Amino acid sequence: MAKHEYDAIVVGSGPNGLAAAIFLQQKGLSVLIVEGKKTIGGGLRTAELTLSGFKHDICSAIHPLAAASPFFQSLPLEKYGLNFIKPNIAAAHPLDDGTSVILSESIEQTASYLGIDQQHYLKLIAPIVQQWDSLLPELLAPLHFPKNPFQLANFGINALLPANLLANKFDTQEAKALWAGMAAHSIQPLSNLTTSAIGLVLMTAGHKNGWPIPQGGSQSLADALAAYFIAIGGRIETDFWVNSLQQLPSAKAILFDITPKQILQIAGHTFSNLYKWQLEKYRYGMGVFKLDWALDSPIPFTSYKAREAGTVHIGNTLAEIAASELSTSQGIHPEKPFVLLAQQSVFDNTRAPKGKHVAWGYCHVPNGSTKDMTNAIEKQVERFAPGFRDTILARHTFNTIELEEYNPNYIGGDINGGIIDLGQLFTRPALRYSPYRTSTKGLYICSSSTPPGGGVHGMCGYHAAQRAWKDIFEK
Repeated sequence: MAKHEYDAIVVGSGPNGLAAAIFLQQKGLSVLIVEGKKTIGGGLRTAELTLSGFKHDICSAIHPLAAASPFFQSLPLEKYGLNFIKPNIAAAHPLDDGTSVILSESIEQTASYLGIDQQHYLKLIAPIVQQWDSLLPELLAPLHFPKNPFQLANFGINALLPANLLANKFDTQEAKALWAGMAAHSIQPLSNLTTSAIGLVLMTAGHKNGWPIPQGGSQSLADALAAYFIAIGGRIETDFWVNSLQQLPSAKAILFDITPKQILQIAGHTFSNLYKWQLEKYRYGMGVFKLDWALDSPIPFTSYKAREAGTVHIGNTLAEIAASELSTSQGIHPEKPFVLLAQQSVFDNTRAPKGKHVAWGYCHVPNGSTKDMTNAIEKQVERFAPGFRDTILARHTFNTIELEEYNPNYIGGDINGGIIDLGQLFTRPALRYSPYRTSTKGLYICSSSTPPGGGVHGMCGYHAAQRAWKDIFEK
């Protein structure tokens, strides 16, 4: 038998590709990462998109799941340049009356802003916070029999609910608004089953580890992962665009940090008809329209709590956010979109020239949309921060098509690698014993199109690499 050039090759250098490669390299294998762009990182890139000296996170910006990730936590990334900055207020949710509700690392402080819902919040979230260390590895894993089934079942009772139904646990508009902003990270109508899961996870992660910002930009996390990988013997080739299997060196295993659409183009001819059919049926979700701003001063939110938050959810009430997400899922561009905004330079002075600032924001739009949502987004920010537009020095926009051109994993602007609704929560990308195996021996998917789905946590790559190790290399 001919000797392979590598034991394993990973196609794509996003957080999942890097995690997969690190796991296999730690096992003593020879591993190569190939990346189509000139720089590594996937959704973990930072660039001067507007003006010189203004560093913008191109996709992900705030990293509660990276800080919580069991695999990333096991790595000495701080030795390779990663420094997380934690705002005292993880997220603020401004309201039309000029006040804000907040998510902070202190569960008691968060609850204290919710009035008569203080105890309701503590009753819902405190048990999850207490069980988080044993619960999180179960949540960030493929479907399996859990070590603590009763604990997971208790979480699942609420997590499987539509977010607008779980909101009935609260009496006040303030608590319902805070909850809606968290659940809207699911990028689907809040009436869908399982939309409560992401809200519960993000809130709990905030109470355990905050919502940290990588100093210098999200690229710092990718660079630290890559530096560690190289330090333990791994190899990375950039500017290596893969269109067919024939382009790759020989290897015993190939792991793809890409979505079903691309893997069908590259390796579909090797798959069984059934598996090919399953991947062709895979569904992508809503897209995003993204803005990056270079600013002359911090965003002048009316609420001082919003000025002190790393992330700001702009959508006012549960009803308004739910209407925005529902209309977007129906192909309609809302006049008042739910906006997720990050203001990194308030906490990290390396992001902009002295006295200046950067901010980042996006709203959900129909998949494949080319509509310019700049005015709609900026009107929403101005609504809670009068004078915001006067601070703008320059802006950069990404519509869904431009996002996909930047990163082909963002099909139609879907940054989650496929909708994570009930139909694809446990069966992404196909209903199989192992979601990471393809029907071709030695070929695996390790992207966010596999469990546990989107988010910068690396656990899709970690579990896919575990599967490849057990299938091919473990003796």
